[in-house]
Amino acid sequence: MRTLKDLMALYPHPGRVDWIGVRPARRADMIALDDVEITEAGLEGDRHPSPGKRAVTLIQSEHLPVIAALTGIEVTPEMLRRNLVISGINLTSLRGREIEIGTTRLKITGPCAPCSRMEDTLGHGGYNAMRGHGGMTAEVLRAGRISLGDALTAE
Repeated sequence: MRTLKDLMALYPHPGRVDWIGVRPARRADMIALDDVEITEAGLEGDRHPSPGKRAVTLIQSEHLPVIAALTGIEVTPEMLRRNLVISGINLTSLRGREIEIGTTRLKITGPCAPCSRMEDTLGHGGYNAMRGHGGMTAEVLRAGRISLGDALTAE
């Protein structure tokens, strides 16, 4: 019989990078990229990279339609201002785990709470629509390169 620890280490398949974006300056529009260099401080070209627990932000692709249903508008990755959109794996289940994407190794550190800007972007109630669906933050353990379509595997 498998233990809970065993079950928590099983994933049906790897995740996949569906979108990559950086914010070049405060309040600037996101810039979508096909690939990006990751340093210990986060994505090259992001507005204020700093090493630590929030160097990279990730959101689950499957949450975009949920947020859209809760707000009543079409939701795109650019609107949510996260660095990576990942599909096919439950990001919340990766909290505290190390992952590999491309040649990069990250550690999922915790939830990425929505900011008050979501109220402007998504309309009245946008902040609450994002709660529980805002994605995760990560620390960079090994710098490298991430490209669209790269697999996300959990260690």
